[in-house]
Amino acid sequence: MIPLLDLKRQYKEIGSEIQRSVLDLLESGNYVLGPAIERFEVEVAAYCGADLAISCASGTDALLLALMSIDIGKADEVITTPYSFFSTASVIWRLSAKPVFCDIDTDTYNINPDLIEAKITDKTRAILPVHLYGQTADMDKIMEIARRHNLFVIEDGAQALGAEYKGKKAGTLSDIGCFSFFPTKNLGGYGDGGMIVTDNKELADKMRMLRVHGSSPKYYHKVVGINSRLDAIQAVALSCKLKYLGRWNEARRRNAALYNELLAKTDIILPKEDPDCKHIYNQYTIRCKDRDGLREYLKAKAIATEIYYPLPLHLQECFKDLGQKEGDFPEAESSAKETLSIPIYPELTEGEIREVADTIKYYTYINSISSKGFILNP
Repeated sequence: MIPLLDLKRQYKEIGSEIQRSVLDLLESGNYVLGPAIERFEVEVAAYCGADLAISCASGTDALLLALMSIDIGKADEVITTPYSFFSTASVIWRLSAKPVFCDIDTDTYNINPDLIEAKITDKTRAILPVHLYGQTADMDKIMEIARRHNLFVIEDGAQALGAEYKGKKAGTLSDIGCFSFFPTKNLGGYGDGGMIVTDNKELADKMRMLRVHGSSPKYYHKVVGINSRLDAIQAVALSCKLKYLGRWNEARRRNAALYNELLAKTDIILPKEDPDCKHIYNQYTIRCKDRDGLREYLKAKAIATEIYYPLPLHLQECFKDLGQKEGDFPEAESSAKETLSIPIYPELTEGEIREVADTIKYYTYINSISSKGFILNP
């Protein structure tokens, strides 16, 4: 069996270090906020090249706090992609604002900046691009549009910690950057967790207040916030892992390069890395017309895969009141029907990568033969 992700391999490598850090934290008695959180926030800010970092309970809450900090509310519109995890749109909806979807670029699966300006109205307050699969959106174009229309930009970098655009880290390319530490992310915790980075001290102070019920000082509430604090146990574990993140990201890139080489002469559409970007391959996502057939074949050969994402956000039942229908965002819709993510994690062996690639190549071969009228039993 080749799993999509094997966290046990990672833990075997650094488990003793994680255990020591957690035990030290338990003995300190500081479990909520406190020194461990402060240290980790400083470390993440330094890693990203941001002035400030604010931890919170999840990547979803990171996005929510970011939107709350710029006072997104009823009647406001936020432009974003329909091809992302549910949180990207749900946080906008939760604040009684309207997610305004914009179709994606066919090569990167990120929001297509050439289509954004047509979506701007007098109600638009922000743009929320997603750095999908570990590659940043075209941020120069997005920021130029935003500055011209006096809009905020919030990066959803949940899958992209350590990714780069023109030499700058994801999360620092806009007003606010948001990250997730869900266990499947390239820097994953042992539960939920999130982080926000920004150079804007006023917004940072506001988000720190909002994450503790809106209180400042304690028990005095100027606004109604939320309860969203990163557990200190998660912070010390993530702090240990952060030291390895650069190495792990490079391992993902090496694995992706090997896949690119092995699958180059197939009909499979491979991930494309923009020349301005450093892709960290939180997912290695391929594309083919017979996606579901390929997935079933890989499953039969004990190779795990996942579909990110099978239904675009504009077609989700909960957003039906937006009045959008199939055909409104054709690139997102075709991507949802054809993309498939295969194992890419750092601890994957060369032999496993070759086995995955050989299995995919054989499937494309037998499909090609079948299409010519021959019948083979794979």
